[in-house]
Amino acid sequence: MRHGVRLGLDPGDARIGVARSDPTGFLATPLETVKKGRGDLARLQAIVAEIAEESTMLEVVVGLPRSLKGGENPATAKVRDFAASLARRVAPVPVRLVDERLTTVSAEAMLRDRGRKGQDRRAVVDMAAAVVILQHALDSERASGAAPGEIVEVGH
Repeated sequence: MRHGVRLGLDPGDARIGVARSDPTGFLATPLETVKKGRGDLARLQAIVAEIAEESTMLEVVVGLPRSLKGGENPATAKVRDFAASLARRVAPVPVRLVDERLTTVSAEAMLRDRGRKGQDRRAVVDMAAAVVILQHALDSERASGAAPGEIVEVGH
């Protein structure tokens, strides 16, 4: 297992859920929800910089929404564009895309089971989905010994 903090992102149309791992890459925990729109990439860049000051910032893992059959769709294209823009902002920290099918559904179910209600649940579901995405990436790397997902190439 590579050593260093990973940031997990669940980019949605209105909000971006943010989670982080511990430096050993064992556990993902919720960090914050960033409002999508002007300033969102700057805030994410600031989070990466804050983590890099205190620890080794290994990578950013972004959930890639594929169709249930694993194909690409308009949401996939939007996230690929977002990840490319983010990769340019946080370079040299690498950005990876990992399959996130059903993570929001899983996060919603988990919060509902814990008694979170309507608006209260919507406020944290993006962070919870980011935790699910990042934890899956951590578990996958631990099991396979390989870094998860696909690297986002930084275009110039």
